[in-house]
Amino acid sequence: MGDEEEQRRKAAKNKEVIRLEPESVIPVLKPKLIMTLANLIEHSSDRSEFLKLCKRVEYTIRAWYLLQFEDLMQLYSLFDPVHGAQKLQQQNLSLDEIDILEQNFLTYLFQVMEKSNFKIATDDEIDIAHSGQYLLNLPITVDESKLDKKLLKRYFEEHHRENLPDFADKYVIFRRGIGIDQTTDYFFLEKVDMIIPRLWTWFLRKTRLERLFSRRSVSRQKSDQKKSDEKTADNEEDCIFVERIRLENMEISFRSLLSKITIQEPTFDRIIVIYRQAGTQLKPERGIFVKHFKNIPMADMEIVLPEKKNPSLTPMDWVKFLISAVVGLVAVVGSLEVPKADLWVIFAIVSTVLGYCAKTYFTFQQNMATYQSLITQSMYDKQLDSGKGTLLHLCDDVIQQEVKEVIISFFILMEQGKATLQDLDLRCEELIKDEFGETCNFDVNDAVLKLEKLGIVARDTIGRYYCIGLKRANEIIGTTTEELVLKARQGGAAS
Repeated sequence: MGDEEEQRRKAAKNKEVIRLEPESVIPVLKPKLIMTLANLIEHSSDRSEFLKLCKRVEYTIRAWYLLQFEDLMQLYSLFDPVHGAQKLQQQNLSLDEIDILEQNFLTYLFQVMEKSNFKIATDDEIDIAHSGQYLLNLPITVDESKLDKKLLKRYFEEHHRENLPDFADKYVIFRRGIGIDQTTDYFFLEKVDMIIPRLWTWFLRKTRLERLFSRRSVSRQKSDQKKSDEKTADNEEDCIFVERIRLENMEISFRSLLSKITIQEPTFDRIIVIYRQAGTQLKPERGIFVKHFKNIPMADMEIVLPEKKNPSLTPMDWVKFLISAVVGLVAVVGSLEVPKADLWVIFAIVSTVLGYCAKTYFTFQQNMATYQSLITQSMYDKQLDSGKGTLLHLCDDVIQQEVKEVIISFFILMEQGKATLQDLDLRCEELIKDEFGETCNFDVNDAVLKLEKLGIVARDTIGRYYCIGLKRANEIIGTTTEELVLKARQGGAAS
């Protein structure tokens, strides 16, 4: 019983939890959302009116965004990395006119990203992602000489944003949604890599050399921990917590050394990367890359970086080689100075040194193979689309999110009566939690603005929101063009 409690205590101590802000995106498919809400309506006549209203809301919101999306697609056709240069040449535009057009494109694009509830990854989020290792165990860096540094820098100078990452002048990483990725394997080399530092720490502790290395860092760790605890205490109720399970925090026994284990890493459900390659004075580059990825583990986020350098042995690996060679040479020379040098001792020393060097090299080779596999997977499995395909996906995504926000807000007002903005926000989030088991930070302000624009929600004298009846709401929105087309198509089919 005592052993079980000790293991439970160690597991709790080694548990690593990442704290993240809740997402604004509603993670429920629109058809499921509409049918679930419709089934909650008691009378069948009201149910049919509600379904009609949902269609008219979607058709109207889609029409609102149509012109903006057309402008976005027309602008991107000029900056498409494949065919954009040819179209720009046909337009016969001046350099200043091209600069204005590309900034207009970025403005439209960033507006769509915001409406689709994508957020720019901050330095803090990047640091959290890089603080752990998952499947990728190589240092990946960007070759900044191959990236343009003017396009995004100029945009952010004109459109100031808080908490921009350090690399925002070269590329931008948008992220949305949180998920979980799990991998089960033996991880033999990774376990060996983990055991060696632990043995070294044990050796330092036994020889009491540990105090020399740890004395300087204790006070700093305490202050950092205090700051971290203070931040964690703030707004903890509004955050979501995701556990990160990695080898470094596991208790490795002889049994687990030879058995499969499961590691776990939080993922960014969607990532979009925007950048431009560097050009020259003779041939300036105007193409803008927009790449869309899914289910990217936070600790392996480097795989989506643009223009990555080929990884190589790290300086620490070369230091390991050098130290191993020096230690081995000293040991061999020391053995030879003994009057009766034992050849077996010399053989053991040389074999150990060579074995350690071989282990470091083969670990690097395995990491390289894993890296190549992850890059291939990111291209074929995890890259959803790029360029125009990504923009079309974003445009539809904006409409879906806006429609869901409007429908949920109207339904709450219809079923539960008048509400303040704060009460409506809370009720919408509770509905999503109770009916669908999902958590989100509902964007009530945008939803109410849309409802007021549609003319189906108003405020009373004390500022509470209320909706009009379903039948009257359908009359106010009126018959949409899509309904007329469907009616004409059905009439043509009947004749």
